[in-house]
Amino acid sequence: MASPVDVEITGPGAPQSARSAADARAALVAALRASVDGEVSDSSLRRAEYTTDASNYRVVPQVVVIPKDVDDALAAITVTREAGVAITARGAGTSCAGNSIGPGVVIDFSRHVNTIHEIDPEARTARIDPGVIMSSLQKAAAPHGLRFGPDPSTQNRATLGGMIGNNACGPHAVAYGRTSDNVVDLDVVDGLGRRFTAGPDGQGVDRVPGLGELVTANLALLRTELGRFGRQVSGYSLEHLLPENGTHLARALVGTEGTVMSLLGATVRLVPIAGAPTLVVLGYPDMPAAADAVPALLAHSPLAIEGLDARLVDVVRRAKGAGTVPALPPGGGWLMVEVGGSSAAEALANAEAIVRDSGTTATRILPAGPEATAMWQIRADGAGLAGRTPSGAQAWPGWEDSAVPPAQLGAYLRDLDALMAEFGVDGLPYGHFGDGCVHLRIDIPLETSGDILRSFMTQAAALVGKYGGSLSGEHGDGRARSELLPAMYSPEAITMFEQFKALFDPRDLLNPGVLVRPNAIDADLRRPHAKPILAKSGFSFTHDHGDFTQAIHRCVGVGKCRADSTAAGGFMCPSYLATKDEKDSTRGRARVLQEMANGTLVTGGWRSPEVHDALDLCLSCKACSSDCPAGVDMAQLKSEVLHNTYKGRLRPMNHYALGWLPRWTRLISRMPKLVNFALRIKPLSKLVLTLGGMDTRRSMPTFADVPFRTWWKREGAALAATSRAGVGQSAEGQSAATRKPKVVLWTDSFSDALAPSVPEAAVKVLLAAGYDVVIPTDEACCGLTWISTGQLDGAKKKLSTLMDTLGPFAVNGIPIVGLEPSCTAVLRSDLVDLFPDDPRAHAVSAATHTLAELLTDPETAPGPDSGWVMPDLSDVTAVAQPHCHQYSVMGYGTDEALLRGAGATITTLAGCCGLAGNFGMEKGHYDVSVAVAENALLPALRQAEHGDIFLADGFSCRTQADDLAGVKGKALAELLADRL
Repeated sequence: MASPVDVEITGPGAPQSARSAADARAALVAALRASVDGEVSDSSLRRAEYTTDASNYRVVPQVVVIPKDVDDALAAITVTREAGVAITARGAGTSCAGNSIGPGVVIDFSRHVNTIHEIDPEARTARIDPGVIMSSLQKAAAPHGLRFGPDPSTQNRATLGGMIGNNACGPHAVAYGRTSDNVVDLDVVDGLGRRFTAGPDGQGVDRVPGLGELVTANLALLRTELGRFGRQVSGYSLEHLLPENGTHLARALVGTEGTVMSLLGATVRLVPIAGAPTLVVLGYPDMPAAADAVPALLAHSPLAIEGLDARLVDVVRRAKGAGTVPALPPGGGWLMVEVGGSSAAEALANAEAIVRDSGTTATRILPAGPEATAMWQIRADGAGLAGRTPSGAQAWPGWEDSAVPPAQLGAYLRDLDALMAEFGVDGLPYGHFGDGCVHLRIDIPLETSGDILRSFMTQAAALVGKYGGSLSGEHGDGRARSELLPAMYSPEAITMFEQFKALFDPRDLLNPGVLVRPNAIDADLRRPHAKPILAKSGFSFTHDHGDFTQAIHRCVGVGKCRADSTAAGGFMCPSYLATKDEKDSTRGRARVLQEMANGTLVTGGWRSPEVHDALDLCLSCKACSSDCPAGVDMAQLKSEVLHNTYKGRLRPMNHYALGWLPRWTRLISRMPKLVNFALRIKPLSKLVLTLGGMDTRRSMPTFADVPFRTWWKREGAALAATSRAGVGQSAEGQSAATRKPKVVLWTDSFSDALAPSVPEAAVKVLLAAGYDVVIPTDEACCGLTWISTGQLDGAKKKLSTLMDTLGPFAVNGIPIVGLEPSCTAVLRSDLVDLFPDDPRAHAVSAATHTLAELLTDPETAPGPDSGWVMPDLSDVTAVAQPHCHQYSVMGYGTDEALLRGAGATITTLAGCCGLAGNFGMEKGHYDVSVAVAENALLPALRQAEHGDIFLADGFSCRTQADDLAGVKGKALAELLADRL
């Protein structure tokens, strides 16, 4: 480590001046760029994205490298090693222990080095690159009836390289073992630049002089302290080097966390997919009681035994909706036991045998299907949802995945509960109970220091040592637990670990500070150094105690935003799915905002270029507010950033052109025919787009010849009056019993000026359903476009006027129907956060419904005397595009149920249409907007049959389909009105 490039200029006590360190970094970057075809960046933006993972720790790298392929990665490793700079290999960055961050060069294998080279069905193996995503391997192996055994809950974004680095396990390790048990051989390069294949029967041992002698000298130690139970992951798993274990160097290298080698490729073992998987749910009084039942169940060779706390299930109900949780047997804690069989009957018999030995009468058997899938989803979301305690306090990893032998699990959990009570902290335990592994995030107060973290974890380490357990059961030790290894290992074992690392990496270049000569567990903590940013004139952030910094630290880094969840109906994160760039993930943006709050790397506050670069491709779709298990709402955060950046300053032109769109539509509605004629002149249309900061490849919208409010005055009000009075009876003469229920049809600016056929259709549907339709005479703009462009003062003025108009109806219990989903979502969510102390805001929010909600909610649906019959839609085949804001805030399930209940055949798309209001119109966003549309919308429209309907309530969604595919869409109100 003689080269001065090794010095990290932000580190404490750096012996060099900032200038010399910067010069050294520049020399390193130049050398890397000369040898690497992929991206080499030392920009503060890119470094900010990689300062942390899913842990509590923050280490600023000097350089980030994103290689194009394995040879590119090897070139980066070679240049970095020769410069004497630390190397950290990174996959998806979902490590909870801080073992995928480092001070030198971080090499991201996930973006490009992700090829599945071969699947051999006969040998049941796969040859892969380290950046292959776990679920991609499962998908590729499935046609052969095979799968990779271990499957952590992050499998739809975790890479195999990261799983090999940490020795990941997952729920099915009970049946299939850890990652180390499923590795055949590894292609590695060590800290001395030696590239070799490590495998069984001593393969590769001769390439590391002294390794055989180290094993021979420590046979007794290897046999007594290592490999004592399945989830002993902490430290180095050198028991695999024992002759009775096949001298398997590859398995010994699994779980070394990048500290002795960098992985370039692997051959892994595949196993047959279990037939007829059946889930048994068992209820117990509490989690320790559930743990006590595990040893008896292991005798039945289950595929998985997972523990689930009742409080975590309550958090899921609150976050995702009660309907997302299947009916559970009574209990304060549950075991989810999966069994298989050669047939459904055999699987059921195995499940019944589990029930008989469960020691509880609170049982339920779920065959493979939606309910079993929903149960597993609760478990999968635990990594994020457990980031908050039942009281809503932020909970942190650290004591994330401790493990003890299963027979000791119940006693360990009771002692752990007592320890948490002693410290006055809380958390939601869950985990792989069949392996004795417990996942637990704890609300240790990290906002100011790591003192309590150190005290708690020191005592917890002693506790796990008392039960013969492991500090880590699957995530590795990293920065979170390496210092505590002496609590479970003798001094002789610690010395052996040091000697092992020295054989591979004598200069300590590979992931320094982890496992051997570890950094302190309270060093490099991220949260204590983030300054509070209290809410002022924008959003209130009441859910985060009025602190923007707390809101951005909701992101704990689990990385669900990096997963392609559209197959499961998710919408997050459309720009990342289009670019595959960490910058464009919700997590990447949150990391840059966290660095802004820290202020040492991103130093410009609200106006930092890094912040605006990171937020540029955020579509403000709000999908993260629903799909992110930690509840990060990047649309709200982006709006707040723009609000504070431009407050009292000149804004970009598109903020005026698109942010003030309701103003322009109101002016244009006085002369729509003239404006439409002018905008059909292409040079003039392009000029308008250019001056407005919009992309000239976009089409200008066509304004309605007759806005809805004009139609209402001319025709609609008379229709409503006739309907209200009934035949031959005045409204005044109606009795209370026969009087029709009032409903306010709130018409937003888009529907009024650009799509009046939608509110016109809604009027007809509501009248037919027996409602007394009220159209407010005063303007009631929700300020959506002001919110999306961060003009929150203007948005508040609009919403204040809206509350003056709609408030009296809401407080009198009259439902309000919104037609444009994005505007409806403002009333349901943003309104309350902008006016947290105004009772009218809460009343309007509670009173606002979608059309489908109004027609189907028992409290607002047409009464039995209304004569309403849902139109027959059995002749309808439709492609339905839910608006992102509806999906995220109101949910699309009600619309889907209404359509299917009326007989329609629908294909419901997942993912954003790509236009997302002003986003897709703005200059510089067109290509990404189209790429997002290619995720789901455009392929579905191309595959649709002649006569199929494109159904979309969102004006943006209909515009995108028309602009890119020439397909005209219908709103739900129009579809129903057509068939009255």
